[in-house]
Amino acid sequence: MEITLIVIGMLIVAGLSMYATMLLLRLKKQTAANKAALHAQQQALEQKRQELLGDIRYIAAAMTEDRCEISEGVYRIAKLFELLSLTARVEGEFPALYQHFAVIKSHPIRDARAQLQKQERMRLDLQRLKSEAALQDSILLEAKRLAQFEPVTH
Repeated sequence: MEITLIVIGMLIVAGLSMYATMLLLRLKKQTAANKAALHAQQQALEQKRQELLGDIRYIAAAMTEDRCEISEGVYRIAKLFELLSLTARVEGEFPALYQHFAVIKSHPIRDARAQLQKQERMRLDLQRLKSEAALQDSILLEAKRLAQFEPVTH
């Protein structure tokens, strides 16, 4: 009887040990899968970040080569910096760009612009053109720097 109880106890302990081992292996496998998924997600985010930085450099180069209007380039670059959550870090580095962006950021575009009265469109155009004329040289100098831009990582 004692031997039977000892054998049953040993079988129970062996069964529980096997079950615990199986759970540990499953946990290890799940942890590795989570790590791989996180790594893939981080790589995808970094790839998207690099793509957006490439877009900023491309637009800046297009501005300096007169292939892109200054206001359009400024607007697009500022929006891309917003997507990258870099606005606060680069505003001081590119003051003319952000000074002009402050003037044009609320201007309607596309269909919203077409729905404006002619006088309102002319008023906004005059406002944009004045800002562009006053800041053009500074913006183009900043665009030259932006064409080679690499953010400093902390």
